Amino acid sequence: MQGKVLLTVAYVGTAYCGYQVQPNGITVQEVLGNAAKALFGYTCDIVGCSRTDSGVHARGFCVTLAKKGENYLETSIPAERIARAINAHLPDDIAALRSQEVAGDFHPRYDVISKEYEYLIYNGRERDPFWRDRAWHIPTPIGEAELLAMQQAAQAFIGTHDFSTFRAVGADTEPGDAVRTVFAASVERRGELIAFRVRADGFLYHMVRIMAGTLAAAAKGTIAPHKVSAIIAEKDRRAAGITAPACGLYLNQVFYQDVRP
Repeated sequence: MQGKVLLTVAYVGTAYCGYQVQPNGITVQEVLGNAAKALFGYTCDIVGCSRTDSGVHARGFCVTLAKKGENYLETSIPAERIARAINAHLPDDIAALRSQEVAGDFHPRYDVISKEYEYLIYNGRERDPFWRDRAWHIPTPIGEAELLAMQQAAQAFIGTHDFSTFRAVGADTEPGDAVRTVFAASVERRGELIAFRVRADGFLYHMVRIMAGTLAAAAKGTIAPHKVSAIIAEKDRRAAGITAPACGLYLNQVFYQDVRP
C-alpha cells in the first residue's frame, strides 16, 4: 500500500475519557491503536480528525492508520476491507464504518474544511432509559413557540464571528484566535427529540455545548433570540447559556476537499 488508510468510525463515547490517549482512563484512540496492532501485528500511528470530550459520541469520526513513524500502512489487506477486518478487534461501542486509501501526506485534522455536530435534547416529560447518556433530558415542555425561539437564536450563529463567548473558560485557544465561520445552524423537532445541528470550519472547546445551552435558555425565555448576536459580540463567556452536558453531543460528519469519508 502506497499511502495511509482513512477510517470512518462511529462510537458511543459513554465508556471513554474522550478520543485522545491520556493517562487517567481508556480512550477511543487507545482502543483503535490496540485493534490495529492486533490486526497488522505492529504499532500504528492513529491520528484523529478532532478531540472529543469524555462522554461525547461520534457518527462519522475520521482517523488515519499508518505504520508507526511512516506515512503508509504495510498490509496485504485491500484498503476497502480494512474496516471489516479491524471491527473483529473492536468492542461493540466502537465500529469502523468505511475504509479507503489516502495519500501519505493526508492529515485527518489539518485537511478538514468543515465539521458538522449534532446536539440532541430529549424533551419527554419522564426520563427514558433508552436515551440515558445519549441526550440531554429537559422535561419542561418545549412547544412550538419555544422551538421557534430556539430556531431564531440558532440563526445568529451563522456567519464569521469571534466566538469567544462560546469558548470554555481556561481553554487553550490563544486570545484573539476565536474567529470561526459557521456555515449552517438549525433546530428541528423529531418527536420527543430536539436536534440542534451546526456546521463550521472549526469549533472552540465546548463551543457546541455552550451553543446548545444558549438555545435551551432561549426556549426557557431567559435569553431573547434577538439578543444572541449581541451576546456573541460581547466575547464574554458569562453572557451565554450553560455548557450543556456532553451526553447529547455527536460529531456527525467531517468534510474534506478531495476525500469523501
